[in-house]
Amino acid sequence: MAAAEDDRLEVLPILPSLSLSETQSFYSAFLGFDATVFEDHNYLILRRDAFGSPIELHFWLTDRRDLCEQSAVYIRGGSIDRLHEEFRQKELLHLSPILPRPWGMTEFYIHDPHGNLLKFGRVSDESRP
Repeated sequence: MAAAEDDRLEVLPILPSLSLSETQSFYSAFLGFDATVFEDHNYLILRRDAFGSPIELHFWLTDRRDLCEQSAVYIRGGSIDRLHEEFRQKELLHLSPILPRPWGMTEFYIHDPHGNLLKFGRVSDESRP
């Protein structure tokens, strides 16, 4: 018997933000987060569809840049090649090349304007059985 969607567990990162309005603008314009799920003066929830898979990120307001520069999230899935191409076409600054890594993953990275690191990865073709 399949579990109901309400029973599914999800891990949702909570990243620091120096300005929630700047965060919302960047993630919307450059990363395709077109749904604002929640917003108030110190918390923001954004969501996008990534080729059939939802991605949801939460942000909390801080005045400490060092917290942003020490925070990261890893987004894993098979559609990262398409995401990389989408971001590349937007001429996104701080977009790394997509490359196979020695640990068996193909990855690329983005830093948001406040320093948060977004890592995107999938199992490399060479690592698949």
